[in-house]
Amino acid sequence: MSLIHVVVSRGPIILVEHSAGQRDFSHAVQTILNKIPPNNSKLTYVWEQYLFHYVSEDGLTFMVMADDSVGRRMPFAFLAELQSQFTAAYPRDVIFDTPVHGLNEFSPQIGSLMHRFSTSPPTDALSQTQNELAQVRDIMVHNVEQILSRGERIELLVDKTDNLSGQAWAFRRGARDVRRREFWKNQRILALSVFVGLLVLYLIVAQFCGAGLHCGATAN
Repeated sequence: MSLIHVVVSRGPIILVEHSAGQRDFSHAVQTILNKIPPNNSKLTYVWEQYLFHYVSEDGLTFMVMADDSVGRRMPFAFLAELQSQFTAAYPRDVIFDTPVHGLNEFSPQIGSLMHRFSTSPPTDALSQTQNELAQVRDIMVHNVEQILSRGERIELLVDKTDNLSGQAWAFRRGARDVRRREFWKNQRILALSVFVGLLVLYLIVAQFCGAGLHCGATAN
């Protein structure tokens, strides 16, 4: 099945989820939910051979995990239909007062929608998505390293990018400081060399002309 795991959440609080696979993706799902900013956004995360697509709007997040072979157009069309059906089924006061997994009754409807889109995506949904391709092109794709096997926490590459940017800035600053120190060190060496050269020249001339350097003077 091309659509594997679906979650509807209020921020990081999962209201309902439905899975078509046997593998447990709860750790990856919760990590990504915790990373989603509060503003409206669309984003795709890559983890192993799977893509996590989500739409976050008005405090609600609709996320589907799919095989990477299906691309992004169909999953985002699915999310648009899921968002429409879910918001039509529940008023906002119910949605925002429901505890964790309080709307799991909606899970069978998600399963039916997943099956329909996985086997025969509606033509009208795809046509609607065509009109939104300009927005979809702007969706960013981030990779998620799989480090669950080492018992560590999943870290998104966007965090690593921020860290690398900070390290690069620190490296550039350190390089400038080193160049500045080397420049003044070279200037001091040059000044000392000039002084020593002048001193040696003075001593040589003083041997023939005296300490006062009166080479042209004659005795009376």
